[in-house]
Amino acid sequence: MTNQQKWKELSRRLDEIEAYGRCVGKVGFDMECCAPEEGIEQAGEDMAILGKRLYKLTHAPRYCALVEELHADSEGLTNVQKKAVEHLYEDYAKTKNISAMLDYEMDLASNKAYGAWLKAKKANDFSLFRDSLGELIRYQRLVVEKRDERKATVYDTCLDDMEKGGSIEQLGRLLRRAQGAHRAASRADRQRGQAHPRGLYVPPGADPRAGGHESKYLLELEGLRQSALVLMTTEHPFTDHYGRCDVRVTTHYHEDSFISNVFTTLHEGGHALFMQNEPGELYDNHGADRMTNAMHETISRFYENLIGRSEAFIHYVAPKIRELSGGIFDDVSERELYEAVNVARPSLIRTEADELSYCLHILVRYELEKSFVNGAITVDEIPALWRAKYKEYLGVDVPDDAQGCLQDVHWSSVYFGYFPSYALGNAYGAQILAAMKKDFDVDAAVAAGELYKLRDWLTGHVFSIASLTTPDEWIRAITGEGLNVNYYLDYLEDKYTKLYELK
Repeated sequence: MTNQQKWKELSRRLDEIEAYGRCVGKVGFDMECCAPEEGIEQAGEDMAILGKRLYKLTHAPRYCALVEELHADSEGLTNVQKKAVEHLYEDYAKTKNISAMLDYEMDLASNKAYGAWLKAKKANDFSLFRDSLGELIRYQRLVVEKRDERKATVYDTCLDDMEKGGSIEQLGRLLRRAQGAHRAASRADRQRGQAHPRGLYVPPGADPRAGGHESKYLLELEGLRQSALVLMTTEHPFTDHYGRCDVRVTTHYHEDSFISNVFTTLHEGGHALFMQNEPGELYDNHGADRMTNAMHETISRFYENLIGRSEAFIHYVAPKIRELSGGIFDDVSERELYEAVNVARPSLIRTEADELSYCLHILVRYELEKSFVNGAITVDEIPALWRAKYKEYLGVDVPDDAQGCLQDVHWSSVYFGYFPSYALGNAYGAQILAAMKKDFDVDAAVAAGELYKLRDWLTGHVFSIASLTTPDEWIRAITGEGLNVNYYLDYLEDKYTKLYELK
């Protein structure tokens, strides 16, 4: 039997595996976006039962043999097929020692944890989520310990799962240097008193229903195929896809902040662009959607901040924002709007944070989850330590759990180690923007509303290779050098020096 024949047999099995995976994903999407509160638990049970079938398919002796054989000898396969086998073998190596019962129990616990988190957040009571979180941490430690190969600690293994080949040392340097930059800006702000942007906060009063028109406009502006896209709302926005022709974007409309949806939509639209624009060859050969989380967050943060909060973008969208907001921005100048969306002011909520303080929100989560995953602290200690770290790093008092340790959905999905991906995405994005600017006038394109030029450049330079490369290979291929956090730090310094009129 030739390797191509083995690949064709494996591919047929993968067709079924991926179909079940899409079904699980769609039930999960419904659970988070449209299931009634009392139906969430049933949805979680349905997902876990479907997961049993997935387990059987991915642990079938013949499937495992094909993956092992092709990993040992891939001669005759295309480069895309070889990379797909490499990823499949990594998945197999991580899960081969996990029993069917353990896999089912962990799936069920994770699916039910979402409902517990949602109730806890609405009730503003961490105790309603505490037991679920503790159970997920226990399961995570257990499955990591069953691996033949793992990092020095459970949390280091989690980080490597989220960002394979990423540098923990680089992450630490980035977070600490961002902390120093924030402190320097804060000192300058205090010294200059009212010399900073006037702090115009977006006024309340806009009809939240208008946000749907706003989101549709922004997603079209980003260059997304609307016939392969759906937009819905949820408590904590996310984007997922079930094949390249079924991408689902979610947002959350805040009644007291019409403008918040702009950046949520741009962020989620960035994810959607990645999903819609990977090469067809990758989808046809089971090699798509294999980029790291930081690669994905690079594009979401790129559109949310590097583009979305730029002068050029505000110049272009300001008239449309005035039109859709029902008149509440009629007296706000373009410059005032630009300053308003870039105010550097410590806040409670990560997703609403300014660019300068954002990495401090990540630092809090990084330090906390590292401690509780590795067993240095208990789950009961999380709320108090969260409040203490926000006071230390951001100088703000956390009034309650909903605005504190319950604000993010990630831990209920066992996404331990995910948060650092946002910080790395910030750094990658600034470096990629610098490379893009060497090829064409990005600001001019954005100011003219020609964001398709950005999409096309990213498709050719970024999306096409992400699933085929490690993070280091990826950023070197795009920019000609490894990750260099100075691009991001220089971007922040230049932007806020001008905004705050610092010398």
